[in-house]
Amino acid sequence: MLILVSNDDGIQAPGINALRTTLEQLGDVYVVAPDRPRSASGLGITIHKPLRAEQVEFSGSSSKGYAVNGTPSDCVKLAIQALLPRRPDIVVAGINLGPNLGTDVLYSGTVSAALEGVINDVPSIAVSLASWESADFDFAAEFTRRLVEVVVCNGLPDEMLLNVNVPALKDGRKPAKVAVTRLGKRRYENTFEKRRDPRGKEYYWMGGEVMDIMAEPGTDIASVKNGEISVTPLCFDVTGNDFINMVREWNLGSIL
Repeated sequence: MLILVSNDDGIQAPGINALRTTLEQLGDVYVVAPDRPRSASGLGITIHKPLRAEQVEFSGSSSKGYAVNGTPSDCVKLAIQALLPRRPDIVVAGINLGPNLGTDVLYSGTVSAALEGVINDVPSIAVSLASWESADFDFAAEFTRRLVEVVVCNGLPDEMLLNVNVPALKDGRKPAKVAVTRLGKRRYENTFEKRRDPRGKEYYWMGGEVMDIMAEPGTDIASVKNGEISVTPLCFDVTGNDFINMVREWNLGSIL
């Protein structure tokens, strides 16, 4: 098996290295990831400057690595189309430090790396540790290894990826359940703090508090809050099929 690993926390992040080490049990691992943190980069790609991929050595490891001066989507696209010796069997993005729940997936570089795999017709998984405090990725890495085996065995439909959020439980406890979920809805109440730089020019620093607007049972948000691993199928096609006939009834041709 040839496994492509990427992330948005950077190639030296603890999460990607825990994942790399564990996935080496399954086959040949290539790590192609940003050379520095690229969180919340979404599905952005680099088109106005050259991409550089510098080889990275992992001590005592069989994995091959490349640090790329671009986004997570750049990394996966470049890996599949230029760097890897052949097409990967699967793309695994993560393990992200912090959750990617609900509408987070629209901003997430980790989820976007997996989505880039789907765009290139490769089965893909995005994995996040749903905590900002814990940095123990061992359980999440082992669960991901087992999930990769299941996905490779069963396959994934075209244009679909799996978004996984693993809760970080205290006192060494492990999640008791894996829940297959739908996306909840969360919004960030952004707070823009106005500041001045040493030259007197104004700038704004964005922060914000998360608000879970839709977190009823069956959503990824509720499952993680209950200490469950959330696995959410995400589809590449975002067409609002239920609304096509409604828009047709507007007779838009009449405004030509």
